[in-house]
Order: sequence, then structure tokens, then C-alpha cells
Amino acid sequence: MHRIDIKLQTLLQQIDFRSIDITQKQIELIQEVSNSQPEGLNALVDILYEHRKDSLVFPLDGVIYEKLIHVPNPEIQEFLRVNFSLGIVPLKSEKNIDYTQLQQLLLKKNFLQADILTQQKLCELASINAQTRSWLYFTDILNLPTQDLQTIDNLWRIHSHNRFGFSIQKQIWNTVNKNREKLFHRIQWIVNKDLCRYPQEFTWDLSAPPGHLPLFNQLRGTQVLTFLLSHKAWQTLE
Repeated sequence: MHRIDIKLQTLLQQIDFRSIDITQKQIELIQEVSNSQPEGLNALVDILYEHRKDSLVFPLDGVIYEKLIHVPNPEIQEFLRVNFSLGIVPLKSEKNIDYTQLQQLLLKKNFLQADILTQQKLCELASINAQTRSWLYFTDILNLPTQDLQTIDNLWRIHSHNRFGFSIQKQIWNTVNKNREKLFHRIQWIVNKDLCRYPQEFTWDLSAPPGHLPLFNQLRGTQVLTFLLSHKAWQTLE
């Protein structure tokens, strides 16, 4: 652990680094910590290291990681290379699917391409031949591995300030009593009573409402999305 002064310690104590929700105040505090160079940057490195030792990753870890990767400090870059060579989110897969490219797209906030790749990865998980079709039926959802769905969800959450992801959609779905139309209005897939047209009427940045991304077959009926949001991967959210 690096030594820190009293002022920096006071700043760090104001941040709940294990919080699930991210506020603008938290982001501003992390910026203030990082401005206290080099002690602040070293403190952020220590936080990522401690979480990694515990095999944990929190939404604010994504904010910290995205800040540190741009720091022109050889020691910090070596730390990131050794400990997070593929990114901040562990890319676990029951089917040995490679999510490296998805992580990189989300890290760069290229949400449109990340959304396209997410649909491709889901089809790959369901063993769908890409030359046959590029979407899932509700029957395909049943066999999607929990670990992979959670990895995809973690990637979206960690790299979107905890705004996007299937589990975020699931939480909103619960709050509207699993009403499809209310869900679509809340996450702005419906605007002025009309389904948004893809891709121009969707929002591909962090200004979108929580749950807006990723998209998921909303035009192919209700069963596919219902089965996805009812998947056992999100059973702790019931």
C-alpha cells in the first residue's frame, strides 16, 4: 500500500468504492483524487489491486481503470498490463467464447458496435449458425449459460457507469411489474407511442436512460425478451 496524506485520505473516505450505483459526485471525487499526483493515482491503483485480490469488480472500478489507462506513467501501465491484460472485467465463459473485442468496444464507449457484437455473441452462445439467422428465438434463451450472460452484463455495466446491461433492464422490469410497454417507455425504446427505429432513433452514449442498452430483439415479439429477463442469471434480483 502507498502512503497518503490527510487531505487525500479525507477524499478517499468520501467515496464508497464498492457501491453499485454511481453518482456524478463520486466521479468528481475520483477526478479530484487522481489530480493529487502521484499519491492519488497510487491510491487508485491500490484500490484496484485490493479488489482484484478478492476477485471482485465494481462499477467504480471501471471509472478508475478508464482513468488510469490514459496516465503516462510506466509503473501504472505495467501494473495494468500485468493485472488486467484483457481489461477490468474477468472474461469468464462456459463455452470458451472470447469477449475481448466486446470489452474493448465498451471501453471506448463504442456502444453501437458493442451492441451489434453482443447480439453476435449471444447467437454464438446459442450455437446458431450465422448464415442461417442472426437472432434468437425464446427457445434459444433457455440454454444460454449463466456465466456468459453475467460476463456480458458485467461488461456493459462496468463500462457504462452501471447504466446499461441486462440486469439493469431486469431491475426496471421488476419495478414496472413486468409490463412490456411500461418497460419500453422507461428505457425509451418507445417514444411518443412509437417503437424507435434502429439505429438512428436509439441513443448510443451515456446520455441514454438507464437500461436503454443493449438492445434485444424487441421487434420480434415479447417472448424472447421475457425469457431473457426471466433467466436464472438474474435470479438474485427477484
